[in-house]
Amino acid sequence: MCSPFELKELAIGHLLSEGIIKSTKEIQNILFKPKNSCFVNLQPEIKFQERLSLSRLHQRIVTSACGGQSTYQFSRKPQKVTSKLTVQAEIIFEGVKQLNFKAKTYKQTGGVHAAALYTSKGLLVALAEDVGRHNAVDKVIGIAAIKEIDFDDLFLASTGRLSGDIVFKAAKVGIPIVASLGAALDSGFEMAQKANLTLAGFVRGKRINIYTFPERILL
Repeated sequence: MCSPFELKELAIGHLLSEGIIKSTKEIQNILFKPKNSCFVNLQPEIKFQERLSLSRLHQRIVTSACGGQSTYQFSRKPQKVTSKLTVQAEIIFEGVKQLNFKAKTYKQTGGVHAAALYTSKGLLVALAEDVGRHNAVDKVIGIAAIKEIDFDDLFLASTGRLSGDIVFKAAKVGIPIVASLGAALDSGFEMAQKANLTLAGFVRGKRINIYTFPERILL
């Protein structure tokens, strides 16, 4: 279940963040058909079944992403983040704060989640909204991938809780910093530790809780 816009970006971001594809160049085309069906055709040299067997997706149905997620995936090892990116805390504060103003549906209703990707200088690269927080993250990953922007140089801002699934997705594409208005769950903390990813929650005003690898955020 998802909000019905930026569907191409959602599909691309989801496949990247779950490890089914490694880049957008592996996609031949994306077709949307009636009854809410999306077909992604990969390049013929891609060994899809092998990719799928290494992924989490073949073991579950993907829900709306706000509850109902299986917990088995937290035993899986996430991809290690190798980025040396550092960001001033003021840039993180401003990036998360801007979600309240730039995310129009979130501002109007408070009933959706928003996610954004920024450079270390605070330049907005991608912004998306969705009823599901995982979907919003997938959408911004898809937007940045289409633009061919290096994820190593970006940080992710979100309005949602920081669960293990969110951290797994960010680490899979190499995003080194994830910050949110909301709380970090135990699963998110554990996944961030395994992934060498900087996790920050309750980013509000001039307050920030940094749970893992604080050296990337310059106070």
